[in-house]
Amino acid sequence: MKIKIVYLLGIVLLSSCASLKPRDIVYFSNLPQQELLTEQIENAKEPVIKPGDLLTITVTSLDQKSNVLFNQGFIMTGEGGAGMMRQGTGDSNEGYLVDEEGNIEFPVLGRINLTGLTKEQAMAKIKADLHSYVENPIVKVRQANFRFTVLGEVGSPSIITVPTDKDNVTILEAMGMVGDMTIYGKRENVLVIREEDGVRTMARLNLNKVDVFSSPYFYLKQNDVVYVEPDKAKIAGTSIIRRNWGFAVGLVSTAILLVSLFK
Repeated sequence: MKIKIVYLLGIVLLSSCASLKPRDIVYFSNLPQQELLTEQIENAKEPVIKPGDLLTITVTSLDQKSNVLFNQGFIMTGEGGAGMMRQGTGDSNEGYLVDEEGNIEFPVLGRINLTGLTKEQAMAKIKADLHSYVENPIVKVRQANFRFTVLGEVGSPSIITVPTDKDNVTILEAMGMVGDMTIYGKRENVLVIREEDGVRTMARLNLNKVDVFSSPYFYLKQNDVVYVEPDKAKIAGTSIIRRNWGFAVGLVSTAILLVSLFK
């Protein structure tokens, strides 16, 4: 009797999910089945510097005093560096914050506008400005606060800070960084929220389709938010449990009581 009651309870719960349709959980399921497929990459653009970016800038030359001056913001005032005077706000451990007008404050050079420039262009501009002070300097510019957020049906929802040596992150790399989607994640409906130049845009990507590679949202940008929506099976399952929890507890209690009486 006890086995029959439990069996009937299982049928009731499973029947409520019978109408749910299976989903395609395979990435790029429409990719042709062939050994090699090649295409030109056209949407991988080098990011440009924008207000709010935090930059690390290093200057290297044969002159040790210049290295100290332009990397730490100190001026040598004594022989062998016996004395120092603070100059500027260029602490390389903190970086240079690009203000709302696209400027940074760099030691000796003062205010430099870098907005809209790629890192290569910024390096060339700073190097040219340093020509009067340093002979043959080597300038490196990196972004220190490139980050994005991944939420929803993924292994580990997180805010990801990208290493400074990496310029681009794809939506696939983002999934890898958070442990991939769960089995309930809707690969056909991944939302990317982007705020850029005072405009918020929301785009939906279908990772079941190979044409996602050509989307302008395939490569993430600074402060993007990626949301992976749960499928109907999880939503329905959660709803059923919440809706029928009291009923299920009561039914099980009744079944246990009946078994005890029959015994």
